[in-house]
Amino acid sequence: MIAARLRIRLPDDVWIADVSQANPKATFRLLSGIRAGATAVELGEVTTDDPATVGDAIATHPSVTAYEELERTTDRVLAKYETTDTALYEFVAESGLPIEYPVTAENGWYEFDLTGSRAEFDRFQAAIEDAGRQYELLSLVHSTDPAGLLTDRQRDVLTAALRAGYFELPRDCTLADVAAALDIDKSTASRVLRRGQTRIVKWFLTTATAQPPRSTDRQ
Repeated sequence: MIAARLRIRLPDDVWIADVSQANPKATFRLLSGIRAGATAVELGEVTTDDPATVGDAIATHPSVTAYEELERTTDRVLAKYETTDTALYEFVAESGLPIEYPVTAENGWYEFDLTGSRAEFDRFQAAIEDAGRQYELLSLVHSTDPAGLLTDRQRDVLTAALRAGYFELPRDCTLADVAAALDIDKSTASRVLRRGQTRIVKWFLTTATAQPPRSTDRQ
């Protein structure tokens, strides 16, 4: 299994490049996103000393067709928006290796984590180079040992969910129950849980060599 973190120069023609370079001290985090035809619907968070100004810059950008502010504090703004900039999704589709959220952008660059097989990572790296993207490989870990597969937070959330019966059929608790037990909000619990599950499934499918008996449970 390959676990890597990359830093890639944003294309000049996407909205996040414009806004992040105009606000170089702000940190943008794409928490989730989905492509819907010619547009993408995303949930994004910005930490900055002027959230109102940065939020307005996003909302009024020509590439942002809809914008809904969900929460604002003195140093943070959380928003759901729709954009015609789908280059990230096209690039990921071409490379064949999905990125892991959150994707962080600062001053014209974005960073993200990847987890997959060596072959998948090589294809992704080749796609970056073929596209002529400027990039930095910040970290690369190749391991068949699952001990370091999860972050401490992912392990805590998965363990709490397992103990509470979240993975039982039918479930013995809700995601809100898991979040309450850990004193975190439901969206955070969902995001961490999903990323942890993704890492485990990818590790098993790309690394594990043992073949367990086939289950007869069709559920």
